This record gives sequence, C-alpha cells and structure tokens, in this order.
Amino acid sequence: MPPAPPLVGSLAPEFDVRCTARGSIAAAGGVRLRDYRGRWLVLIFYPRDFSLVCPTELTALSGRLQEFQQRGCELLGISTDSLETHERWMSAPRSQGGLGGLEFPLAADEAGAMSQAYGVFLELQRIALRGLFVIDPNQVLQYAVIHNTSVGRRTEEVLRVIDALQSGGLCPESWSSGNAPINAAEVLGPGSVWGHYEFLERIGTGAFATVFKARDQKLQRIVAIKVIDTKRLQSLQNVLNEARAAAALNHPNICTVYAVDDNDGVPMIVLEYVARGSLRDLLTHGPIPTDRAIEMTAQIALGLTAAHAEGIVHGDLKPENVLVTDQGVVKLTDFGLARRFLPHTGDSTVLVDNSSSSHKGLSGTPRYMAPEQAEGHPPEPSCDVFSLGLVFYELLTGQFALPGQNVFKLMQQLAHLDPEPLVATLPPQLGSILRQMLQRNPADRPLMSEVAWALGKS
Repeated sequence: MPPAPPLVGSLAPEFDVRCTARGSIAAAGGVRLRDYRGRWLVLIFYPRDFSLVCPTELTALSGRLQEFQQRGCELLGISTDSLETHERWMSAPRSQGGLGGLEFPLAADEAGAMSQAYGVFLELQRIALRGLFVIDPNQVLQYAVIHNTSVGRRTEEVLRVIDALQSGGLCPESWSSGNAPINAAEVLGPGSVWGHYEFLERIGTGAFATVFKARDQKLQRIVAIKVIDTKRLQSLQNVLNEARAAAALNHPNICTVYAVDDNDGVPMIVLEYVARGSLRDLLTHGPIPTDRAIEMTAQIALGLTAAHAEGIVHGDLKPENVLVTDQGVVKLTDFGLARRFLPHTGDSTVLVDNSSSSHKGLSGTPRYMAPEQAEGHPPEPSCDVFSLGLVFYELLTGQFALPGQNVFKLMQQLAHLDPEPLVATLPPQLGSILRQMLQRNPADRPLMSEVAWALGKS
C-alpha cells in the first residue's frame, strides 16, 4: 500500500523535479512547488506513458488549458517515467498514441520521491496511482482524490472543483460556475452543529452577519457567533482582517473576540456572549437615569481609548453596538467599520469599508456619523468622539440628536448641526463636555481619553 496522502488543509509537500519545457514556469526544464506561489496548481499523477488511458485525459486537459489559466491555474503532470521518455512521448503524434502538442509540462519522478510524498506510489510496480491534487496560491492543499490506474479523470469535473474552491462558499452536488454557493447565514439555525459549535438560537441580524447564540462544545461555554453573509459584502477578507484586528484588543469594556474562522466555507467570528442586550434595548424604555448614563458613556470612552491606543477606530459607534451585561458592564462590539491607523500621525489605511447605509460612499450609520464621515473621509479617532457625543445625548434625553428619517434629511441635519440647542437643557458640566465632543472641526474635539477622564469626574 502507498503511504497516506497529505491532508487537505495542510501545506502541500515540497517537490523539485525535472520536467519537459512547456509554459513559462517550466521553461528551464525543472520546477519546484515554490515556483507556483501565487497561482493555483493542479498536480496530475499518472502511472506510465504507455497506459492507454493517459493520452485521453492528458490531451483533454491540455485542450482546455486556457480555461484553467483564466482561473489563475497551472497544470503539471507527473509519472515515474524518465524525462527522455516524456520527451519522446510528447513528440509522437496523437495518431500513434503520443501527446504531440501537449501544452503543459510533464515531470519525471523516476525515484518515486514526489509520488511517495503525495501518497500515490505503488512500491511493487514502481508507478504512481492516478492521483489529482489541487493546491491554492498559498500552497495549501485544497483537494485530493486518488483513482484506480484504469479510471481516467474528466476535465469538466476538475474545472468545477477549481470554480467551487475559488468561490469560497459551500457548493452542493448540483453546483456549477455561475451559481451562488449555499449561504450559511441563511441555512444555519437552532440545532445545527458546525465544527465544535452547537447553534442554539438566532439572536440578531446585522449589516453583514447573522448572530447566533451557540455552545462551544470543546470548551463548554456559551458564545455568540457572527456568521458572515457573503452576499452582502464586497470583500469578505476585509471583514475578517478587521475582526482579527479587534481580536487583539483586551479590555473589560470591549467584547472579546475568541476566534475568526473562514474554513470549510462558513466564515464566522466567535465572540463573548452578553446575555442582557444592547443600549438600544434599554432605550426603548426611555432615557437612562443621568448617573447611569454618565457611567455607561465613561465605560464606552475607556474601551475606545484602549482601541485608539492600538491603532483601531470603531467607525460605527451606535447604541446597537454597545452591549450591557447582567452586572451593568458595557461592552463595545461590532468593529464593523474599524480602520487601522498610525497613532500620532493620522495616516489611515482602510481595513473594512462595509457601509451600513445605502448611501454610496458613506462608511458608518448616518444617524451617528461624524460630519467628515458624511463627506466621505475615512473614520479617525475624532469621529468616534463625535459619535459618542450623539450616543451620550440620546442616553441622557431618550431622543435622537439627529431625528431625520431618511439619509438625505440626516445628512442635511448633520451638515448644520449646532450643539447649543442640544446642550441647553443639560446640567452645565455635562453640557460643556457634550459641546466639545460635537464640534464640527475634528481638531476642536477632545481626545477619547480626555472624554473618559471628564466623565469620570462628573
């Protein structure tokens, strides 16, 4: 029996073999796995040049090489025949059982080392089984199948597999290129089990994810899982990058990110579960008592101070994104518009641009964004200060600072926002803090750490 093939999801075994000079990568007559970095690669192991099945599949694959290359994919055939035998076979016309005109290289694995590494080597016959392996641009093995030496492989199915892998989703048996993969956010529900997570109930739907209460069966704890709805995103990778950035934050007023997982076609973010609900839930009963509103806003400011110190801006602060524990501790969550910036320089590089509004070019929720966000500028720490001012006013009064009902009206109100009418009915000390937070010019707003200090003194 041949050794076990490498596991899907692991790094593909290295190789360095001589091959026929076909294509740009194999032009020098030899190839290594690292030569294909940044490209998809299909490895096609076959038993012998003289096998009657080999010409039928190799020429079929060659005939559709352009379709593989349009997918950023290269082909490499491998057998234990010598390089000289390969060359003779490829120069012989197809009418005589040869491979004249083959457009991809054939590698000579005479000692069988590469075949052994991929688990397809038959020691007694000194040949390779008919194995097919698909390796992604990061050189991770994504697909592996081994056939009997008498069974050829269909080119159409190989292309379908590559399309499915590149779709990044869950592709059922009937799936083909052009069809949408299964949307896990719509299919998962109470009773579902994925990996070591048991889904207990659906607890909310956000701008780009469905949130579930779940049980981590491995660690025996309750968690919240955001299953990303890939249909609502332009860039899944940006959202996952943002979540990984937020996972680095460790603060009592920031919801802990336990894991960011995009394996097996179900992109998800696993979070600390907070049972009580959000500030929005509390506000449905009216304004928060003044002392409690000050305490909650101070906690939010402390959490954001920690995030800003790590170069992360929330960018979408609103009552829905602030959770409250049974002990009254507030927890910031959903850094869905977080940006990585360079502290002390203001230089920003966008990590996520997933607007929760339908207004093209905006990044944030219009009712809670800063004026510069409404003008299309990426969020900075000062934007979080302005947004927190709007939230603070709502906690104190139970009223929206911007009461408009559509994006256009909200943008008009924001463009002409005067903090004076908002602070007029507040105690002088609170009015002073809020006035500073709602300054139109970002440079005139306090730092988040200064807001936290001022509220702590109130």
